[in-house]
Amino acid sequence: MGTALAMHAARTGADTSLWASEHDAAVFEILRGERRHPLLPEHLPDSLGVHGPRELTEASRGIEVAVMGANSRGARSLARLVGEEAANARFMVSIAKGLEPETLRRISEVYSMEIPGPAVVVVGGPCLAAELAEGLPTAAIWAAAALGDARQAGGHFDDDGYMLSFTDDVVGVELCSMMKNVAAIGLGILDGLGKPVGRDFKNAKAALFTRATHELASLVTTLGGRSETVFGLAGIGDQLVTSLGGRNRLFGEMVGAGDPPAEALAQLEGRGLTVEGVDSARDVQRLAAERQIDLSYHSTVHRILFDGGEPNEILEVLR
Repeated sequence: MGTALAMHAARTGADTSLWASEHDAAVFEILRGERRHPLLPEHLPDSLGVHGPRELTEASRGIEVAVMGANSRGARSLARLVGEEAANARFMVSIAKGLEPETLRRISEVYSMEIPGPAVVVVGGPCLAAELAEGLPTAAIWAAAALGDARQAGGHFDDDGYMLSFTDDVVGVELCSMMKNVAAIGLGILDGLGKPVGRDFKNAKAALFTRATHELASLVTTLGGRSETVFGLAGIGDQLVTSLGGRNRLFGEMVGAGDPPAEALAQLEGRGLTVEGVDSARDVQRLAAERQIDLSYHSTVHRILFDGGEPNEILEVLR
């Protein structure tokens, strides 16, 4: 997603640099050599600069917006790698979809702790990286504690191909971005159950999608977010697109088809695909237990992934 967003920014005419850390070594060779990301369909725009691990100073020269392209598990380590340079930016944009696993902190909180200078903006909404890289129409929502910060940071990216809305509901956007991955795993499990018998379970998916949305609203509002965020781009919008075509849905399908969860996860990670919903399923379970909220759909996904539950148990949530 970080690469896709950089490609979009470069196409808008913004002076954009893409920096790869030492953890991106394999991808970096392809980015620089072939001018493409191995998981994206389009080549990089000619104007997009590509920089390696030792070229951070050059990549960040004159920086105004630092887009932090880490997942939730790697956000703090990325902040520590780029902290000195990113501190010079006006805005720091998080595209992570999850919580920090060890602390359950939202990623905006992690970045603010590690790099206290820039205003932190978080990104949500229905946006698959491959479509953004291709320039297909996309709508997203950017959030910051001060609404004006979200608008100013997003102004560098907002156009007819990447249409932005703005909000100050940072809590709601981050929690929606996290929980939608868990919902997508459950709906993917239905896809896996139906494959051997040629069934799509359309009715069941619609019912479970609805249940997942109401559970999302319960947790978000309990933790300080707003219900309108849940029923907008950050919530149902992102949940829908992830359930239709994301890697979390694919992981769920593999589990539903009979692959042990740990093996399915290892296969996808071996292909370079991060499945943030696995950590998020644990996080939702912990948050629900702490707040004593009944989230039966999300609890069932957790049981299937970690407690030996059978995939067909996802259908029992319909009762």
